[in-house]
Amino acid sequence: MQRQQSEALFEEAKRYFPGGVNSPVRAFRSVGGTPLFFEKGDGCHVWDADGQRYIDFCCSWGPLILGHNHAKVREAIVDAVGLGTSFGAPTRKENELAKLILENNRYIEMIRFVSSGTEAVMSAIRLARGVTGRPLVIKFEGCYHGHVDALLVKAGSGLSTFGISSSAGIPEAVANDTIVVPLNDRRALEVAISDYAHDIAAVIIEPIPANNGLLLQTKEYLEFLRDITRRHGILLIFDEVISGFRVGFSGAAGYYDIRPDIITYGKIIGGGMPVGAYGASRDIMRHIAPEGDVYQAGTLSGNPVAMAAGRAQLTECLQPDFYQDQAQRTEAFVGRLNRFAVAQQIPFKVFSIGSIFWFAFTAKEAIRSSDEIDPKSMEHFRALHKVLLERGIYLGPSGYEVGFVSSAHTEAVLSEAAGLIEAALAAVFNRSAEGVA
Repeated sequence: MQRQQSEALFEEAKRYFPGGVNSPVRAFRSVGGTPLFFEKGDGCHVWDADGQRYIDFCCSWGPLILGHNHAKVREAIVDAVGLGTSFGAPTRKENELAKLILENNRYIEMIRFVSSGTEAVMSAIRLARGVTGRPLVIKFEGCYHGHVDALLVKAGSGLSTFGISSSAGIPEAVANDTIVVPLNDRRALEVAISDYAHDIAAVIIEPIPANNGLLLQTKEYLEFLRDITRRHGILLIFDEVISGFRVGFSGAAGYYDIRPDIITYGKIIGGGMPVGAYGASRDIMRHIAPEGDVYQAGTLSGNPVAMAAGRAQLTECLQPDFYQDQAQRTEAFVGRLNRFAVAQQIPFKVFSIGSIFWFAFTAKEAIRSSDEIDPKSMEHFRALHKVLLERGIYLGPSGYEVGFVSSAHTEAVLSEAAGLIEAALAAVFNRSAEGVA
């Protein structure tokens, strides 16, 4: 594996950016080595600065559900740029994308576009506080909601304690607006709500937690959240920045048929361009300025290039059987890897939902909370990541991150990738590669 160009670019980048990157998840600190610098993407493949090709399961951390450089998305972007990149004023393209989303997603009635998932969550939290007149928010350990100050916190020492900042620069007073409880623990949530019910504006959760492993929750648990929040006049926020339009056009809300009060989106609705959104009922959304008294603004909100890219991508996602086909190909890929691991007695399991998957080094049948992940297992991922790169497979450089299958990952490509992953597992765990495709 050649890395001369990536290494040279990284050395230069370290003069410009903290740690040489513009987002910490791009660093290779947890897997070792130099971050790869990419120069091209097409379909399910990416090429690094040294000219090496990889089957890409990062997909820009999820938004590229059609793969890289999809013709219709590219053409929509080029056409939009030809008319201007930004106006700071309303455009027809905002209406077109909003109409497409709202006519095909019965869980929201109005939407507001922003420029990132973090901005969407920040705005949703402010909206919930404005609607309820309450200050506190409950989040769950193991769920990530962007780098919002009030949500970049970890659990305290008891069942019902305020959060502790997990980043420098966040005042204690801000962290004290958030209560952090364990996932999949009904008693902990009941205690927190009992102690602070009249001060809690919202409970926010990734209904498909996919930022700290794939911590799949049961439908019954999510229904419990819906019931207990409704009984106490607390708004339920689904953070669907990853799961929205990924497991289905209506996201996890549609997958589980549960209607939260507010939903946040990102990733896929931009077609690879920076975008986010939040939506809710008309009654709740009318609290947003200029109609209501909850202020939220953004110069680049509804950017016409992002709107055009998102509309082109989501139109493809609405094609018949799109999501069923995505799920079936992913299930076949995941099933083959799991059968191989069992046959070779390797402590490895792939969890999946829709076209999202996660490599876990465990014998457990389910992992529903972050404390069930063995930190030592990340050493296995570190070794596997290195071998996979050498074999032409690219995953995000962290064992806590999930992978994604795009429509460009054909059955043939997934079969090729499965064979390469099996061979890599055999090498890491010193097993026979017998039966490897």
